[in-house]
Amino acid sequence: MLTRRHMLCLTAAAITHPAAGHAVTDVSGLVARLGRPLRVLVPNGSQANLAPIIRSFETRFACPVMQVVTDVDNINATLAIEAVTQGQQIDVALPATFGIPDLVEVDAIRPLDEFANIYEPSRDAASMLYRTGDVFDDQKWGYQTDGDVYMMFYHRDLIESEDEKARFADQFGKPLILPQDWDDFDQQLAYFHRPAEGVYGGCLFRTAIYAAWEWWARFHAKGVWPFSPSMTPQIDGEAGVEALEAMIRSGAHLTGSDLGLFDNWARYKKGDIYASIGWGGTQKSLRAPGSEMRGRVIPARLPCGLMDGKHVGMSYFNWGWSYVVTRHSPAPELAYLFSRHAVSGTASGQAVAERDGFFDPFREEHYDNPQIVDVYGKAFLDEHKEAMSQAIPDLYLARRNEYFEALSFWLDAALEGKESPQDALRHVSNAWRLTTARVGHGAQEARWDALRRRYPADLRSQLRDLPNH
Repeated sequence: MLTRRHMLCLTAAAITHPAAGHAVTDVSGLVARLGRPLRVLVPNGSQANLAPIIRSFETRFACPVMQVVTDVDNINATLAIEAVTQGQQIDVALPATFGIPDLVEVDAIRPLDEFANIYEPSRDAASMLYRTGDVFDDQKWGYQTDGDVYMMFYHRDLIESEDEKARFADQFGKPLILPQDWDDFDQQLAYFHRPAEGVYGGCLFRTAIYAAWEWWARFHAKGVWPFSPSMTPQIDGEAGVEALEAMIRSGAHLTGSDLGLFDNWARYKKGDIYASIGWGGTQKSLRAPGSEMRGRVIPARLPCGLMDGKHVGMSYFNWGWSYVVTRHSPAPELAYLFSRHAVSGTASGQAVAERDGFFDPFREEHYDNPQIVDVYGKAFLDEHKEAMSQAIPDLYLARRNEYFEALSFWLDAALEGKESPQDALRHVSNAWRLTTARVGHGAQEARWDALRRRYPADLRSQLRDLPNH
C-alpha cells in the first residue's frame, strides 16, 4: 500500500517547478476522485510510443492508464463525436495537430493555460522545436509530441551510381545531385522512371486525403501566400496552376500513388523506386532491421523554392500529434499532468526511441539521444532538425478541414483529368470564400495575420501577395 509520505514524494517528483504562490496538487486525491483508469485516445500505430510513457506515469502517480485506439485518419472525427456522446469517457487524446482549430470550434477540448501557468517550466519552451500548432486564438490547446515535417527519401544506389551520373550529365549537361528545387525533382523522377527495366521514378502520396500536402508545399515554393491579408484566396493564379500542372505531369513517373501510409512504406522498401516522400516514421520503417532499404536511403528536406532566382530553404509541418485534454474529462488537471509528463524530456525521449511507433523528434535533446540516433541515423536527424527550423505551418484556422476538404476534392479531380487545373483551383477559391464568410472575415483575418507572422522569417520575407488581392 502507498503511504501518504510515499505519495507526496511521487507528487513532488512528478510536478516540476510550480509557479510561486500555487500549492502542489495532491495527485493522489485527483486519482481517487477519478475512480477509474485515465483514458487516452490514440491513433493506431502509436501504441508503442505510449507504452513507456504510460509505464513511467503509472509508476510515478499510481494512476492506471488505458489506451483507446482508433484509426489514424479518423481520430479527429472520433474526438469530435466523443464531445457529444461522451461514450468512451476519454480524458486525453492525441488528435492530428492540424485539427485543433476545428476541435476548439466544436468545444471538444479545453484550453490548457490555467494549468500551464502553474506547471509548465518557462525554460522548457526553448527545447520544443515546433509549437505553432499548440496555440489557437491566443490560447494553448495542446502539446506537440511528434516532429512531423515532410521529408524526401532518395535511393542511394541510383543517385550515387557512376553510370547514372555519366548518363544524366550527358543527357542534361549538369551533374546528378540531390534536387535543389521542384523542377529538379520532377526532372529526376522522369529520368529514373523506366518501368520496362523495373525501375520507377517515385512513390508519392496522391490519395484524395494526402495529395493536398504535396501541392501545398509546391505552391509555397512558388513564393505566394495562399491568402492575402484580407483572406482573399491567391491560389488560382499562375503560381497555383503551375504547381498543379507540375504535379499532373509528374504523375506519369510514379508508381503506388494510390497507396496509404503504411502500404507506401512497404512499397518503397522493395528497392526499385528512386524517390519517396514522408516523415520520420518513413525513416524508421526504411531503417528497421531486416528492411531491404536499410542503409540505401538518402534523407533530405523538401526541394527548395526558387524565388527571385534564389533558392529559399523550406519544409512543411503537415501532420503531427498533440496531447489535448477533452472538454468533458472529470479530471482535467490529472489529464493535463499526463500530457505534460508525456512531452517532458525523459519520457518523450523514450517514446520517440521506440522503433515500432511513429513519433518523431521534437525536442532539442532528442537529437543527441543515443537511442534515437540509433533508430533514425545521424544523417536523417541532421536534416530533420534543420527542417524543423524552416517549417511552414499547416492552415491553423477555424474550419481548417473545410478549407482542405475543398482543396483535396478539386485537386483530386484535376489529377484524375476530370477538371482543368484552372477550373479546379477556381472552384477551391470560391469554396474558400464561402467558408471564410461563414466563419466571419474579421476573426479569420486576425487568425491568418497571426499565422503569417509565425512562418519562418527567411521564407516570410520571400512570400508575396498578388496585386489587387
